[in-house]
Amino acid sequence: MRVLVCGGAGYIGSNMTAMLRREGHEPVVFDNLSKGHRGAVKNVQFVLGDFGDFDFTFETLQKYQIEAVMHFAAFIEVGESVQQPLQYYENNVSKTRTLLAAMEKAEINKFVFSSTAAVYGMPDTIPITEDVTKAPINPYGETKWAVERMCHFLSQTGRMNYAALRYFNACGAGQGGTLGEDHRPESHLIPLIIQAAMGKRDSIKIFGTDYPTEDGTCVRDYIHIEDLCKAHLLALKKLDSESELVYNLGNGTGYSVRQVIDTVRKVSGKDFNVEETDRRPGDPPVLTADAAKARNELGWSTHFPELETIIESAWEFHNTHPNGYED
Repeated sequence: MRVLVCGGAGYIGSNMTAMLRREGHEPVVFDNLSKGHRGAVKNVQFVLGDFGDFDFTFETLQKYQIEAVMHFAAFIEVGESVQQPLQYYENNVSKTRTLLAAMEKAEINKFVFSSTAAVYGMPDTIPITEDVTKAPINPYGETKWAVERMCHFLSQTGRMNYAALRYFNACGAGQGGTLGEDHRPESHLIPLIIQAAMGKRDSIKIFGTDYPTEDGTCVRDYIHIEDLCKAHLLALKKLDSESELVYNLGNGTGYSVRQVIDTVRKVSGKDFNVEETDRRPGDPPVLTADAAKARNELGWSTHFPELETIIESAWEFHNTHPNGYED
């Protein structure tokens, strides 16, 4: 299948592009490189452009005879979304509306959307199932939920089949440790800890050590990037017969901040400074996924559930790319 991968030069998009190609599909990367890296895209067609440009997006869909679209081009920083909400609504909602309009005009009806567990806000029920009340607590989660609703109503017209995949914490490096995280600035826990182990930052901070968890630190659900991407392939196939798919993607097992720090120490053989500081507002003690629906309906399973395996792949990437991608 010919698949347009919006945001295909980013962390998840580049791994998805590589997997699509490996599985015999024909991915076309569509990215404006505001966040992504040209060096993450290899041996596939690359189109420099913005999915908020209706005419150019429509022309691209036609030129490459696209049959399905995967969307990874959202802005993803929670803190930034609080400071710049209009920027997030513009990129994540307005531009996605433009993309969907271009798809509708081009009569392309398969859409796989990168959503997030942030749509749930701070749920009372753990692990989180797909039917938990949606109550985002920041603009990032709110914009993702707005797109899900837009897709839902469009699917009701019969002109769109879509899958919304709600990620928990995507991590690790795919393709043998060659495609990893290179956010600038970096805000995700595992690469931040690895940077401390590499001596690239003075310390790593633990925000809160008095949570009602086994070791007092927050617990999160980490899912290897290749397991995440595999679910997208399965969802894409299922869109041949279904108009609306919504799945959580996570391991279902949580690891605490201290466990992640200890595992990076083990994998790297390095020690580093750890600072304990106050809780951050809005951080729930535990967030883990109930991904039974994806397992039962898609036949999906995780192949890299162990935290040590995830971190080994990330460590490989950061050590072979000490300065990130060479763009």
